[in-house]
Amino acid sequence: MRPGVESGDVVDHVRHAIFEGDFVPGQRLIEVDLSEHFHASRAAVRSALVQLAGEGLVERVQNRGARVRAVSLDEAIEISEVRMVVEGLCAAKAAQRATDDDLATLRAIGTDMRAAVERGDVVGYSELNRRLHATVRAVAGQSVAEGVLERLRGQNVRHQYRLALLPGRASVSLPQHLEIVDAICARDADRAEAAMRAHLASVIETLPRVGDPSGA
Repeated sequence: MRPGVESGDVVDHVRHAIFEGDFVPGQRLIEVDLSEHFHASRAAVRSALVQLAGEGLVERVQNRGARVRAVSLDEAIEISEVRMVVEGLCAAKAAQRATDDDLATLRAIGTDMRAAVERGDVVGYSELNRRLHATVRAVAGQSVAEGVLERLRGQNVRHQYRLALLPGRASVSLPQHLEIVDAICARDADRAEAAMRAHLASVIETLPRVGDPSGA
């Protein structure tokens, strides 16, 4: 990265690091370290941390600086409840708006998900899971919902990762994801919304089994 990185760029880089798990819940975010790492001014880093705090990804502790905010199990469940409603809307919109190319992309992801489960590729399946949800959101073309869901994903990323690694979870979620794909490909908005909501209801039901990485 070049010297003089703007605060907006720092926001993007730190947000990405949180999404990818490079910065973990509770980890301190030290301004001077971030400044050196991103070749940005302390002012740019400070501004970025303020914005990320507003997004719920970072918390600023008086006299102790900033750290990645840890989301409790109860909050993770609440986040998933909101996702259930908003992603249900996106699935319905996707069923209404999908082009033939969009449907082909969704079918291909579904086929790859089935293959990943058959070969026991948990990490690959988790990435395909993320791609499927992202594709449904993109096809829906609902920009407000997209922004809400991206923000919630960042707050809940640690729980989602632990859920993905839960033994047997992929085999449970695969038919749920394939039903979402089938409903969208059938251009059945009601069925697509119901399938997405059923899938996220299953996530909510399973979350307590992964524990509480926040320590709360």
